Amino acid sequence: MIPPGLGDRYSFFDQKSYLSVNVILDEKDAYKYNKFNQIASDKLSSSRGIPDTRSSACKSRQPSASISELPQTSVIITFHNEARSTLLRTIVSVLNRSPDSLLKEIILVDDFSDNVADGEELARIDKVVVLRNTKREGLMRSRVKGAAAATSDVLTFLDSHCECNQDWLVPLLERVHQDHRRVVSPIIDVINMDNFQYVGASADLRGGFDWNLVFKWEYLPEVERIKRKKDPTRVIETPMIAGGLFMINRTYFNEIGRYDMQMDIWGGENLEISFRVWQCGGKLEIVPCSRVGHVFRKQHPYSFPGGSGNVFARNTRRAAEVWMDDYKNFYYNAVPLAKNVPFGNIGSRLELRSRLQCKPFKWFLDNIYPDLEVPERRPAGTIRQGELCLDTLGRLADGAIGLYTCHNAGGNQEWLFTSEATIQHADYCLSTDNLTQDSPVVIELCQQASFKKWEFLGSGQIRQKESGLCLDSTDEEDNVTIQHCLDTRSQKWKKDMN
Repeated sequence: MIPPGLGDRYSFFDQKSYLSVNVILDEKDAYKYNKFNQIASDKLSSSRGIPDTRSSACKSRQPSASISELPQTSVIITFHNEARSTLLRTIVSVLNRSPDSLLKEIILVDDFSDNVADGEELARIDKVVVLRNTKREGLMRSRVKGAAAATSDVLTFLDSHCECNQDWLVPLLERVHQDHRRVVSPIIDVINMDNFQYVGASADLRGGFDWNLVFKWEYLPEVERIKRKKDPTRVIETPMIAGGLFMINRTYFNEIGRYDMQMDIWGGENLEISFRVWQCGGKLEIVPCSRVGHVFRKQHPYSFPGGSGNVFARNTRRAAEVWMDDYKNFYYNAVPLAKNVPFGNIGSRLELRSRLQCKPFKWFLDNIYPDLEVPERRPAGTIRQGELCLDTLGRLADGAIGLYTCHNAGGNQEWLFTSEATIQHADYCLSTDNLTQDSPVVIELCQQASFKKWEFLGSGQIRQKESGLCLDSTDEEDNVTIQHCLDTRSQKWKKDMN
């Protein structure tokens, strides 16, 4: 079936043949390749109807500029082994629901998919340009490649499993046209990964993060919700964007440093560009009168060379080291294992920050994200006996800790000493299962730990307040226990501060 309204754009494109490749027939394999129900996606028309999820105020709103006054945009979509049905549906939604005069081109960047024809065949569609990487590059470098090929003044980045909703484009273009330093995102509706039902998202959300630097959706402060109740078309300033869907002026994108090209595959790039835009004089906005649906998955369908955890930590460390000043230590306190992940050379990004005369991270916290609670500044360090250090041994699930050769790299040997008399490793506290002699010292989630109060004595001993017993290293298997406090070498500890 040829989608209505596309006309000659499909005259040389055999949609039925294109979608017949890699069809999943067995339900047990429905989630195998894409981590969403591909059978459900394949059954849907590429031009299916979706509910208009905008508020009534948006539907009756008059644009601030006529279409003839607005700039054109290039829509850039990167993909790697995307299901053909979702990729085509993304493209068709852009073509069907965008004013033709405002859509300059759709640039597809194939990040070295297994089947080159996934992208090649789509180039037959009018306004679609296909680029292909000669090796796996990841989201950031692929998007920069697409941006370099764009011929319009405005760039719109979309993921490859989206559906643009009614009149989505004009409200975004208005904001960027009025101020080229605005980076704007639509409200991101939810396309259910199991049945592909299109569900409208709340218009009272913004993007934020905790000190683990993982993106999260959060409700607007009450004062902002009251303002939006009076005017549902009111734009939302957001500390962070989700990163998958946004629009930016092309010249501005280049001026503020595009993406960090040493970030790999996926992850952390939305954090980095959000800090950079705000600290270097721009603005991040969510535009409620623009809606785009997105398939949210619980797992990544593709591989991460080196492991997804290491890739995300490396990317996130690069963002933290460049943009967060001393506040990066709160990230390391929350995710201590990240300190062991190499993050490469950041000299060019620090030079960019200096050249753009960007503001400090404290300014970002004070002016853009005052709702983010800053933890107390807690001293951190190692607890040692000679050449051996107290070490979690990687046992973060109620495991007994022990001693290991000191390596001075933090990680499993880094401890926080709090004003509440706890000794912490991230969200875990030193504790014991009971208060009797010989009880092993374990590491438990702080909110679950019963016996977690310790005091450092002038004698070098560390005494548990609840039991009155002291930390002792005499266990034959190098475990640490609590024993009656004695003037012995096995109870003498040295706290080395970072």
